Amino acid sequence: MKILIINYEYPPLGGGGGVATHDLALEWAKHGQVDVLTSWFQGLPFYEEIEGIRVHRVRILFRKSRDVASFLSMLSYLPFGFFKGFSLCKKNHYNVINTHFAVPSGPLGYVLGKLFHIPNVLSLHGGDIYDPSKKLSPYRNVFFRNVVRFILNRADRVVAQSSNTRDNAVKYFSPRKEIGIIPLAFHPPSLTETARNELGLKDGDFLLITIGRIIKRKAIDTMVSALGKIPDDRVKLLIAGDGPEKEHIASLARRLNIEKRVIFLGYVSDENKYRFISVSDLFISTSLHEGFGIVFMEAMYCGLPIICTNHGGQVDFLAHEKNALLMDVGDVDACAGYIRRFIEEPALYRACSENNRKKVRDFYAEAVAGRYLSLFRELH
Repeated sequence: MKILIINYEYPPLGGGGGVATHDLALEWAKHGQVDVLTSWFQGLPFYEEIEGIRVHRVRILFRKSRDVASFLSMLSYLPFGFFKGFSLCKKNHYNVINTHFAVPSGPLGYVLGKLFHIPNVLSLHGGDIYDPSKKLSPYRNVFFRNVVRFILNRADRVVAQSSNTRDNAVKYFSPRKEIGIIPLAFHPPSLTETARNELGLKDGDFLLITIGRIIKRKAIDTMVSALGKIPDDRVKLLIAGDGPEKEHIASLARRLNIEKRVIFLGYVSDENKYRFISVSDLFISTSLHEGFGIVFMEAMYCGLPIICTNHGGQVDFLAHEKNALLMDVGDVDACAGYIRRFIEEPALYRACSENNRKKVRDFYAEAVAGRYLSLFRELH
């Protein structure tokens, strides 16, 4: 089978959506040819083969960082991606196109599929249709709402990564066809034992970790404010990632006199990311919304209990007091209280840790990729 994956972000660009796409591609490459059409960034080759995956990167404009795509950079992906995609489709005669993100990738998958009569499976990631931190998010912008509705109705199949993403698609875009659910894929890494002192961290500290782009949607200010309510200098927060809200978060930490307890790690490689997760005590996310959140899988694999909000796709696999503690969006007091509970209730901590190690197996890439392959074969 020949598969063309269209995703404007692919590692090392972007966040969890690109990582999950790569994990799918690794599995599909075992069964045939896989090409990825994605964005170029300085320092990256325009073409490379990664473990059997052929990655084609197209030049885009106005992108300033690996972590965050600007609106104009996403817009520029469409014309450059079209010309490269046209060439790839003409040469390779793909059996299926798998398009990730309704915007900006969606129009590209639709046009190429239509021109070359290739079935197009659209994968919704959540933030592409619903992002409460953005004024131009399709669910609240009339123009983009109509674009997304058009793309949804003309895809051969539409797949959401969670029930929350599916529900948002139905609520805001009223598609004429049924939307299936296939979760994001997680590829278990090979972990090497790491000591805290190797990373400049102290053994006696209780370490919270959050991973992701430092953007408004992640609402990292909520967890920093919660940390400020815990007067124990041994409780510290590691922030792995970068983004435009970094200075705002650093300023908040200074105002709360906890700047020494908030540690910015910046961009970290996959290897180092798991090293930091494995030496941490607790994973925390106070995001306004997550379509799924591959970072939860990464934390679960390492056996970390989780604190997160109760709004988003993560509630498909995180249950209160089973493997996580769930809080309302923006509830600083609840967040602080839950941190204390995990510190003071070792039985709860152990139960959540053990349950996460078991639950994450449901999302291993081989099984998830197989569900997609079955869908592709139906269309082929």
